[in-house]
Amino acid sequence: MSIFVILGLLVCIEAQGSSPVTTVFVQKGDNLILNVDDVPEAFLNVDWTFNKMVSVVRFTPGEKRSVHSDFTERIEFPVKNFSVKLKNLQEADSGVYTARVFTLRRGVQALAEYKVTVQGPVSPVELTVDSVDSVDSRSSDSCNLTVTCSTQHSHISSTFRCVSRTCSQEGGERPELTTSGASLHVYLLNSSIICNHSNQVNWNEDFKRIEHFCPQYAGSEGSSAGTSVYLVKMVVFSVGLIIMVSAVITVHLMEKFRKHK
Repeated sequence: MSIFVILGLLVCIEAQGSSPVTTVFVQKGDNLILNVDDVPEAFLNVDWTFNKMVSVVRFTPGEKRSVHSDFTERIEFPVKNFSVKLKNLQEADSGVYTARVFTLRRGVQALAEYKVTVQGPVSPVELTVDSVDSVDSRSSDSCNLTVTCSTQHSHISSTFRCVSRTCSQEGGERPELTTSGASLHVYLLNSSIICNHSNQVNWNEDFKRIEHFCPQYAGSEGSSAGTSVYLVKMVVFSVGLIIMVSAVITVHLMEKFRKHK
């Protein structure tokens, strides 16, 4: 049987077993290094493929390599092995990149596999307060805010109910997936309502402070602040009084000591 037939059979038959898949998210325009290890010494060639169909580069013995024309300007070889660096990735580059080795002894073996998702930056986000229902503080200290968290093509609404210094969210807690696959989320954090738009590589956010819309909330905070200032003044006054009394007692004792002499 000729060597060409043997090589043909090796290409068509892949050895049992596969390499674990590594999931990677990359921001549009960034670079990515695809690493591969444990390449047998007696190999015929090592191939990197895209979506198991498109050849990226082929390595052959003697440190020779053949790069596919689609990747000529977008590939580098950062180290002296079979790893590759893909440059300026775009959304169209999302897919599965697989490294395989061909040997006469074991046929075709998968060495590494990367599931790559290229994402662009998310669009700006805006948080707007649609309505404020604030009850007179003389009879109650509750306040309801209805807000909308929106991007160019998506939005999510939610209501926040505050009683005294405690606020809770009513509706809209679950993030919404946008058409681009990003997540739109509105939630409560301390005394702020946060509107977040994010994917795995980028995020934007807008926020509103609750006390800017709920007088009861701000009043409670102001009262707390006033109490703190009053306590500080009292402490300073007390310390000053103690120092003055101590000074008077010290002078009195010194005068008494001189008279005895």
